[in-house]
Amino acid sequence: MNLKVVLSVILITLGIVVLAYSGLSFSTPGKPIEFLGLHVATTDNHFIPPAAGALMLVAGVVLLVVKPRGV
Repeated sequence: MNLKVVLSVILITLGIVVLAYSGLSFSTPGKPIEFLGLHVATTDNHFIPPAAGALMLVAGVVLLVVKPRGV
């Protein structure tokens, strides 16, 4: 398996997962806040919309099907 096949399988898998869950939400640690000696941890929320999943799925299928030129 070459890099093109591996990348297309990853894109297809991620696209199916995002579409199956109607988008993905995840949190990452944000910048901590220091105020009057009080330390407060924050989080940043992120969302991957289903349209991005559809684009990943289509890109993976196209990458898998299209043959390179000149070969």
